[in-house]
Amino acid sequence: MSNYKLIYRISVIVIAVLAALMVGAIVILAVGGDVFGTYWIIISMPFRNFRTFCDVLIRMIPLLIVALGISVSSRCGIINIGAEGQMYMGIIAATALATNCQSLPKFILLPLCILAGAVAGGLYGFIPGWLKAKLEVSELLSTVMLNYAAAQFFAFCIRVPLLDPAEKSGTPMSRRVLENAKLSRLFPGFSLHQGIFIALILVVIIYILMFKTTWGYKMRAAGASSRAARYGGINVPKYLIISMVISGACAGIAGAVELLGVQGRAIGGMTGGYGFSGVVVALFGGLHPLWIIPASFLFGMLLYSQVNLQILTTVPPDLVKMLQGLIILIIVAVQMVISNPYSIERFRKRFFSGRGQQKSLKEA
Repeated sequence: MSNYKLIYRISVIVIAVLAALMVGAIVILAVGGDVFGTYWIIISMPFRNFRTFCDVLIRMIPLLIVALGISVSSRCGIINIGAEGQMYMGIIAATALATNCQSLPKFILLPLCILAGAVAGGLYGFIPGWLKAKLEVSELLSTVMLNYAAAQFFAFCIRVPLLDPAEKSGTPMSRRVLENAKLSRLFPGFSLHQGIFIALILVVIIYILMFKTTWGYKMRAAGASSRAARYGGINVPKYLIISMVISGACAGIAGAVELLGVQGRAIGGMTGGYGFSGVVVALFGGLHPLWIIPASFLFGMLLYSQVNLQILTTVPPDLVKMLQGLIILIIVAVQMVISNPYSIERFRKRFFSGRGQQKSLKEA
């Protein structure tokens, strides 16, 4: 990428982020809050001590895994809004194994539970992928409807087949997962668990898949231009389905990791909206596995700050959701501006044309 194009991209992103902060500041002032105090809590609290930093990483892990899957399907030209439902299916499958296989040792049962989550999520992702590839059914419609179906099926499972008969609180939930199915804590007394390694391993796998293999090239080609890909002999429907299976498998893994590393049992609302937030994280990370890492950490900070804002300020915690919505608008606007060749050329002529002429005179 030329220097002026890189500077242009960075400049547009910085301006857009500043605009979002300004809009957020207006909202904070409107509800009678302290702008600088609120932003300082969001930025500083995750780094207050190692415990708070681990709490942010706990929220980052499922966001990162889900966003990696979203990046695969999006690069293939299909937007997966169904990660929430795919997470539910992964949780159901992992719970069924993690609460019933007492005889299996940990080194077998734990990977088996993660694999069960991946398979369940992948199969659930196959449905909208097949509908899109074979019947041209909008993935936006099918994935959203499948989210509702998965949520209802999950609610049935924790009330009937997976219900803990010893639970007397009245809240439907499964039995606790077996000790030999839990993800171990990395540090005694802290919440960070082995799921961080699973997430980072998936980053490497997705990067290699998408940028170092012919499968990844064909999926990216199908997403860039399906007509050109078909003309080049690429089976576009096939790779649409594959990309959705991979995306669903990642969401299923995220659900299994949340179950085995954090919650310890299946309970309503345990997905925490990670399936939807993962879409924003993937877009904010430019659909690139490496850039998704800092993007997921940023959103982990935002999610963690919801509790702190409620305790330490008069600002409603829903402000964080508003900031997420602003970021979505920023992403759309920034992508349109960055990809506009007319704007890029105007930027080059305004700030770099003189430098080019001076360089030519010196060389002469």
